[in-house]
Amino acid sequence: MNASAARKTAVVTGAGSGIGRSVALTLAAAGWSVALAGRRPEPLEETAALAGPDADVLPVRTDVTSPDEVAALFAAVRDRYGRLDLLFNNAGTFGPGGVAVEDLAYEAWRHVVDTNLNGAFLCAQAAFRQMKEQDPQGGRIINNGSISAHVPRPNSVAYTATKHAMTGLTKALSLDGRPYRIAVGQIDIGNAATEMTARMTTGVPQANGELAVEPVMDAADVARTVLHMAELPLEANVQFATVMATAMPYIGRG
Repeated sequence: MNASAARKTAVVTGAGSGIGRSVALTLAAAGWSVALAGRRPEPLEETAALAGPDADVLPVRTDVTSPDEVAALFAAVRDRYGRLDLLFNNAGTFGPGGVAVEDLAYEAWRHVVDTNLNGAFLCAQAAFRQMKEQDPQGGRIINNGSISAHVPRPNSVAYTATKHAMTGLTKALSLDGRPYRIAVGQIDIGNAATEMTARMTTGVPQANGELAVEPVMDAADVARTVLHMAELPLEANVQFATVMATAMPYIGRG
């Protein structure tokens, strides 16, 4: 897997921090060539440096809400590597936390929808096209859902709506990809320790109105699961996986 000719190629969006960075580093350590996509070039360069001198990584500054920038990302991957084996559709934002439905600004709603749903669609569409056209045909798309794709947190209407929509996107792509050997699955993550979940350690609102500290898990545990899903043969697919901090209150939420 370490020989350049034997490497498989992945695109990881949101690769400059958190789960995206952890997955990108895990894939690179396993011998994958990895295109690192994100809005800010400096964190992408940091991820590339953490991957080490032997890793084959390609930082590409990309705003996933821009069709032109998404097209440029996948063109860069095609030009450098010739094919695409995996898209980890990870870029996302929670939006303003703790804002009641009636007070949520339309601009805030639109930003979350544009990033979490429209961005995921644009990247999946570009990957789908490339995987369909390349020879040998096929590849894999793994969407980063959330346990919010199943049940919400209080005052999280935009994030929850987009993550429920992500499940529909996953199912539709999975069905439409069958004739072309494109396998599509989703990983639903609960409380991986990242910048986004730092507030878990100080207390977050629960469904009963209380504040409670919630357990978190290492993002590396998520990355190992993504690697397992990614390295299955295309004849096998993990359609949905849930990886969560064992003691978080998700199962009893509500």
